[in-house]
Amino acid sequence: MHAMQYELTLPADYDMDVVRARVARVGHLLDDWPGLGVKAYLLRERGVHGSPVNQYAPFYLWNTVEGMNAFLWGGGFQVLSDDFGRPTARQWTGLAHEEGVAAGSPARFAVRRRQPVPDGAALGEAAQDAVEEAARLARENGAVLAAAAVDTSRWETVHFSLWEHDTPKAEGELFQVLHLSAPGRAALPGGRQW
Repeated sequence: MHAMQYELTLPADYDMDVVRARVARVGHLLDDWPGLGVKAYLLRERGVHGSPVNQYAPFYLWNTVEGMNAFLWGGGFQVLSDDFGRPTARQWTGLAHEEGVAAGSPARFAVRRRQPVPDGAALGEAAQDAVEEAARLARENGAVLAAAAVDTSRWETVHFSLWEHDTPKAEGELFQVLHLSAPGRAALPGGRQW
């Protein structure tokens, strides 16, 4: 599993209905994308749910590198770049994925938390802590799914979870889920990824 996210931080007075309309118009295009586990079309709106910014920030869990590369290099990402400019696409190697206790419910909100792996930390312990946090989140009321991944170029973990309600038992930035494409969700490997 591979995780990927890009963020488009928009002006404070930006009409976020433009983003909503865009997702309504094109979100379905990845509903059957080969190699994609899940794409959550995420939005934060300034002043809503404590967000300080307007931001469009899709988050992906990929089953295959080929699927991710086909998106990045084969035209899907180009459409976004043509509309908004080319953002940095962050990538993390998967550590864990767990379906949540509310796996059959629609995902309405997402939480993302990035945190550094401290210098001097035992790497195996840090990875295991991330795995255990994903499992803990998945057991919480309203959890649709939880995942953890690591960027070894920055030694940073990311915890990502989807929720059916706006009061998740997870720390981090809260996003609204505008659409969820999940063609390969059932094929995402469960549990620890090594």
